[in-house]
Amino acid sequence: MLTRRTLLAAGGAILAGGLARPVRAADLGIVEIRMRSDREGAGAHVGFDPIGLLVSRGQTVRWICDEGGNVHTATAYHPANDHHSLRIPQAATPWDSDFLLPGQSFEVSFEVEGVYDYYCRPHEHAGMVGRIIVGQPTGPGSLPFDYFAGRPEARDWVPVPAAARSAFPALAEIMRRTRVPGPAV
Repeated sequence: MLTRRTLLAAGGAILAGGLARPVRAADLGIVEIRMRSDREGAGAHVGFDPIGLLVSRGQTVRWICDEGGNVHTATAYHPANDHHSLRIPQAATPWDSDFLLPGQSFEVSFEVEGVYDYYCRPHEHAGMVGRIIVGQPTGPGSLPFDYFAGRPEARDWVPVPAAARSAFPALAEIMRRTRVPGPAV
């Protein structure tokens, strides 16, 4: 005999089973970040939008260089990229988009949990930086900017410039908002 309690229990089990299915990276979609600059092309007003982003493991991010502006790069803070300090997870592969012309794009899929700080090569000193958190905020990008000072293996690392340091959104803000808009350009 079917009772209301039996039906509710069966429905709950079916619902829980449906919710328990693993999320695949293909289900997550691609998240876009715009690479913006002033229309005059002088590079005085530049930025990534959003500047802070929370994504899931396996998700892909696409950087798009806006039409009518400057050339830009999306470059991971990593010693393999012009000896910059390590600000991505140690197990992650560093990337460098090379110069993107207006209308061009570049993609990276994020497989390792942690904080990924990145910059635009021609505009880093203007504060054109961004931060992506995959899952939880861990790894070198979650540490103070000078965490490597005094370490022999890091003696050739280039520190993050002051203008870039002050532009990064706080980890707690990214976790709370999931998407932090970039500066007005």
